[in-house]
Formats: sequence, C-alpha cells, structure tokens
Amino acid sequence: MDESIVVGIDVGTTKVCTLVARTEEGGKVRILGVGIEPSLGMKKGVVVDIKAASQAIARSIEKAERTSGLEINSALVSLAGAHVSSVNSRGVVGITGGVIEEDDILRAMDAASAVAIPHNREIIHVIQRGFTVDGQDGIRMPVGMHAYRLEVETHIITAAAATVENLRQCVADSGVEVLQFVLNPLASAEVVLNDTERQMGAVVCDIGGGTTDLAIYIDGDIWHTMVLGVGGNHVTSDIAHGLRLPVEQAEELKVKHGHAVVSEVRPDEYITVRPFGEEAPVQISQTDLAHIIEARMEEIFVLVLQEIKRSGYDGLLPAGLVLTGGCSAIPGARQLASQVMGLPVRIAQPENLMGLVDKLHSPAYSTSVGLVQWAFKFNEFTPRPERRRTGGKGGAFDWETIKNFLRRLLP
Repeated sequence: MDESIVVGIDVGTTKVCTLVARTEEGGKVRILGVGIEPSLGMKKGVVVDIKAASQAIARSIEKAERTSGLEINSALVSLAGAHVSSVNSRGVVGITGGVIEEDDILRAMDAASAVAIPHNREIIHVIQRGFTVDGQDGIRMPVGMHAYRLEVETHIITAAAATVENLRQCVADSGVEVLQFVLNPLASAEVVLNDTERQMGAVVCDIGGGTTDLAIYIDGDIWHTMVLGVGGNHVTSDIAHGLRLPVEQAEELKVKHGHAVVSEVRPDEYITVRPFGEEAPVQISQTDLAHIIEARMEEIFVLVLQEIKRSGYDGLLPAGLVLTGGCSAIPGARQLASQVMGLPVRIAQPENLMGLVDKLHSPAYSTSVGLVQWAFKFNEFTPRPERRRTGGKGGAFDWETIKNFLRRLLP
C-alpha cells in the first residue's frame, strides 16, 4: 500500500472498527474504507476466545478492503485492558563534546528505557516528556545547546506480553501485520484534545464497552495513563439484571431511553419491555431505568476520580475532563461526571473528517479515528520494540529502534 495511506484497527469489547485513510491538504483526514463488525471473543479489552476474535477482526478487515478497494497488509492496532500499566523513568548522560548532539539524546533515551521489566511484560510506548540541561528543566529540543549533563524524563507504558501476543495472533490470522499497538486513550487524545487543553492540563476519559481508559496531559505531554476494567457493558448488565431483561434488549433500552441523571427524567414516562417469565409486555418507569444507569455511571466516575487523585496530578487540571467513548453518549453523562469530579467536562467526538464518515461522527469512534491520526502525526512505520528482559541493560532496544522511537516521539 502507498505509504500516504494508513490503516487502524480498533479492537474493542463491543465492536471492531477498521479504517483506511489518507491525509488531504490542510491536514484533514479522508476516510477511504470502513469496516465495522460486532466484537466477539473479547472481554474487558482482552482476548478470551482467539478463534471468535480472529473471525470478527477478519470480517472487519474484509469490509474495509471492499469499501476502499485496497488490500490491507499492515495496520496500527488499539490496545486496552487492566493489564496495561505505566511508569515514569529518567535517563541521565554526560555530554563529552560540550554541545548536545542527536546521539546524546539517543543515549539519554536508552538510559531512561533501561528499567527492570518482568519477563512477562512488553513495552508498548516509550514517550519522552521533556529534557533537563545542566539543571535547567522545561527544554523542548536540546540539540545544539552547550551543556555538560543531559537528563530526559520518559513515560513508559507496558502490557502483559501473552495478552499482547494473543491480540497480535488474532490480527495475523487475517494476513495483516501489526505495525504497532497504540494505547486507547493515546489514540483518542489525538482526536479529542486541543493544544490548549494539552498545555493547561486535562484528562482524556474514554468509556468503552469493557474498559474506561484514562490519559492525563500536562504542559503538552502525557503524564499518566491507566485502564480501568469497567465500562458500558456493566451498565447494560445492571439493566439486564435489574429489570430481568435479555442483554440485547437491555442494550437497546440504554441507547434509546437511557439517562444518567434521575432528576432530569419525567416520572410519568413509561417504557414497554418484555421481561423474562412474562407472557405479555409490561411497562416500566423511565426513572427506574435512570436509577440503574446513574448508580453505575456514578461508580465509574468515582473510580476515575480516585485514579486521578492517586496519580497526584488532580490539582493540575484546569482544563478539566474530556469525555469520549460510546458510553459518554448517554444523556446526562457530562452533568454527572462534572458533579462527581468537580471538574469542567465536555464530550468530544471526531471532527474534520472527509470521505466515508456517516457513522464516525460519534464519541464511540474516537479511538478508531485516533489510530489513523496517530499514524499520520508520528509517521508510524517503525519496528516494534523488543520485549524487555528483567534487569535493565540486558534487553535494551537496538540502536535503530531507539532512533525510530525518538524521531516519532520528539515534539
């Protein structure tokens, strides 16, 4: 495929979305092919049935190939799940020539990456957050500066190696090579965050079907990432249990009649449903439905708030929370999130798209569109990092991979 064309495969708990895209003049993205399929064999962002997941991914890829008229050989793939974790690391090097050169930055990145990673973990991202030159921090690009000491701060994201390999295998079964895995909230942030929010301090909160993905941005850089194993499917499950309904009917009720704030629902409005064990349809109050949704959504936002506080950055977020993902489309979600977290909240979705975009103007597709945006922004055609061995220097990246990471991640 032409290198100006990129492919992103968003493998979620509820849907698989494959997008084929290219950039147009003015930085707009033209969607050439779309393949959306219900997800199978996935639970909380993790593969639980390789055969079913492979088939769902294959059908999604086939649809995207058919609508774009292009053969898909490689793609960026989204990654989520509670197995994802992150750590901040610093690397320090001495400057021998008196002037910082590109190789000095590469050595500093290598030093920062030399952290002890267990043998069952795999590095997904190494993202530089800023440089300190002779004690002076806040340096964006130190090449050419006179100095004796260079320090780089990085954000390293790791995932369970076996889980990553299972997802890679599912995609490979369709004859598609995984160029790189991209963490869900990082992909979503490419679409929903603006430059002001990145600089001021904001949280991206992507509430999907099986997971809620968080990314905290401060001073234009990523400071903290986290994946919580709770999402919209838990809301659906609560409705199904509370009203004794099939899951499919509970999902339909959530989408068509759901509201996350009980006080904004009229008590005299009723919905006709067919619970288990009832021969005839019965009517339920819309406030009963709202009570169930509000309780679970409030719990999700409390967990998000706890994670933000645990990160220690809760006082550095004047731009507030940017809410996206399919579950954020429930009416009242924004008001409830603002009430629980005491932050400004807005709901965001993909914008400025061209081409086959009928279904994509929805918060549910922020990660999908973000994958192709990530590829265009970072020219993501690089080899994946080697899996790290325990004990720091033993399994360091090879030099070419470090260079590729640096070219991609430096501002």
